[in-house]
Amino acid sequence: MNSAGGRCHDNARCESMWARMKEELFYSRNDKSENYTIEELKTMIWRYYMSYWANRRICTANGGLPPAVKRALYYDSLSLAA
Repeated sequence: MNSAGGRCHDNARCESMWARMKEELFYSRNDKSENYTIEELKTMIWRYYMSYWANRRICTANGGLPPAVKRALYYDSLSLAA
């Protein structure tokens, strides 16, 4: 929570992100994190965020585009404007 006032809503996005990750990595597969070693979990989480979350997931805030596609379009528009 926010140290300046203890507003729980400050953590809502972070908690939502963790909940989605757990749903996609474990719960939807009927699996548990206890079935993996720490190193396996680190690798799974790293791959999830660096590959899927940051590049390939569909994001409604981006008009339904994955973040990598949206970034490419943005940088292309900058080069065309110059």
